[in-house]
Amino acid sequence: MTKQVVVIDVVGLTPRLLRKMPRLRQLPLSTTLGTVLPAVTCSAQATFLTGEMPSEHGIVGNGWYFRDLGEVFLWRQHNKLVQGEKVWDLARRKDPSYKVANVCWWYAMGADTDLLVTPRPIYYADGKKAPDCYTRPVALHDRLTAKLGDFPLFHYWGPTAGIKSSKWIVAASRQILAEDNPNLLLTYIPHLDYDLQRYGPSSVEATRAAIELDAVLAPLLDDAEAAGATVIVLSEYGITDVSRPVDINRVLRSEGLLEVHTQDGMEYLDPWTSRAFAVADHQIAHVYVKDPADVDAVSKLLASVEGVAQILDADGKREHGLDHERAGDLVAVANADSWFTYYYWLDDARAPDFARGVEIHRKPGYDPAELFFDPADRWVKPRAASYLLRKKVGLRYAMRVVPLDPSIVRGSHGRLPDSPEDGPVFLSTDASLAEGPVAPTDVRDLLLKAADLG
Repeated sequence: MTKQVVVIDVVGLTPRLLRKMPRLRQLPLSTTLGTVLPAVTCSAQATFLTGEMPSEHGIVGNGWYFRDLGEVFLWRQHNKLVQGEKVWDLARRKDPSYKVANVCWWYAMGADTDLLVTPRPIYYADGKKAPDCYTRPVALHDRLTAKLGDFPLFHYWGPTAGIKSSKWIVAASRQILAEDNPNLLLTYIPHLDYDLQRYGPSSVEATRAAIELDAVLAPLLDDAEAAGATVIVLSEYGITDVSRPVDINRVLRSEGLLEVHTQDGMEYLDPWTSRAFAVADHQIAHVYVKDPADVDAVSKLLASVEGVAQILDADGKREHGLDHERAGDLVAVANADSWFTYYYWLDDARAPDFARGVEIHRKPGYDPAELFFDPADRWVKPRAASYLLRKKVGLRYAMRVVPLDPSIVRGSHGRLPDSPEDGPVFLSTDASLAEGPVAPTDVRDLLLKAADLG
């Protein structure tokens, strides 16, 4: 008989933070978990669910340059982007009735899971955006929101991101566990991502976040154990302290390799004409080079930049399981204390208007400054309140509150950890699942083993 498995992805959880979390420490199996390069959400989750490296499943980061479209896109949502078989495909060969619920793991849309919940704002025709989520089946949306209220999108990411979103996700997971009884429940918990990036993992705020989250997770752990499910808690990466942002695109632009086009006084990255540009993703950056003859010169240029630890060429990508057509022609890896900005303009007065907003789908790279209200603007919070008031009365608004100073970011991830203490963990109620450190490519098979389908 198939055993029920509940998998809780506590992003950012490390052995160091686990010491602050007494409820999680009760789980009898506790070991380290390897990660992939890049050590970011989309790549790690795809590896967990397929048992493959990015070179096979194709998720080379949280986003990349879509060469056939000529556009940079981060945080796409369709499951077809993940190449290869998922864990539930294998499970259903042995048990065709195998039922899967996905609560906020990425690439949920279009997946052939039985239930799914994923953040999905309402984009109105007049440009307004309202919090909401996408569910399958459709009726699940109203079942959840009737009890829990709307999905707290503005607490899931942005300057007001905090524990409220993780509480909603935990409550939704408990409801699905009780009412739908899936064989496999996948739950993604984002809370540790916020203050660890804002203040760094060595901060008082990071310790407070870990203690707070441990208490929020306790009811879900209790429910799962009471139901007789095998619980697995894992993480994708560890966040480490950083102090140096690296403006990799500005380096390329200063050398005449990156091009922009201008509209209404604002500069926009022009990937069509650029000889080289970078898609920054935390501590790695995919560098796309138009002419193969320029690759060596671009590699030497970037290797000389302070804060850059490695430049992976074709052989380096192959060594790290990152040699996929979606990857950059080169992949830059930051030093442990550094991370890459997406900034490409040389004068803040020429920055595009989306630079000062929470615009994860418009920015051609990841921007952790979206976690902050601009500290240089004394009126930023009153202005933010006025934007929300305009929203409530049905007026259009643009939430321009994000700073353009990246130095305030204190935590990052993406490179392989220097120490297991700063890497991911693998915990379970079943002490027999693993005997020692777990490789990220082993997770899929361990989920099948936990379900007695291995």
